Amino acid sequence: MAIVDDKLFSYAIIWFISGEKMTALALKFPLKLDSKDLRIISLYSENPELSQEEVAKKLGISQPAVAMRIKRLKQLGALEHKFGINPLKIGFHVAKVDISTVNVNKILSKFANCPYFLNGFVTTGKNNLCLLFMAEDISTLEAIVNNHLRIDEDVRDVEFNIVISAVRGLIVPIKIYERPEDRPPCGSAIICRECPSFKDGSCAGCPALGHRRSMFRSNH
Repeated sequence: MAIVDDKLFSYAIIWFISGEKMTALALKFPLKLDSKDLRIISLYSENPELSQEEVAKKLGISQPAVAMRIKRLKQLGALEHKFGINPLKIGFHVAKVDISTVNVNKILSKFANCPYFLNGFVTTGKNNLCLLFMAEDISTLEAIVNNHLRIDEDVRDVEFNIVISAVRGLIVPIKIYERPEDRPPCGSAIICRECPSFKDGSCAGCPALGHRRSMFRSNH
């Protein structure tokens, strides 16, 4: 039997020999983190600004030992430090959009580089995909859903809801576009200047294309 580590999982490779035939079976199980690893993750979850020296004192180990553990946890993907904004605290609106689609990968790929897209979750139940978007106004969020989801032939049902509050902080990165892109990052054939929602002012437009009605577009 061989053990192969990959991210947060280990794979046990077991070979079965029957006559002249050899068969390999891969069993996946979570990679174990010890108590010090979990304490480091907990400390940085509470205060991402902690220094390694402070963590070392709390754990009773040396600073180099903490540095090695942090490096390993980051390599495993078990510890991440993300900078961004809390959209609900600066007046942005967040939409939770639950959809039923026959092509999950297509929808996720469409919005992967969208400036308004926060995250996507593949789920079980009536709807199999949950998408989070943020924008300065609700009408822009409605335009995104109406013009890019409801009209998609692979989308069967859409439930649109606005997030009122969050129990824990919602931190998301943003990208400021200094120069306009040549085409929409979502690959859409819809051009903002020809879109009724943009023309009537209900949608701020795609900031990647240089529209200045969005906070994501630089004024310089």
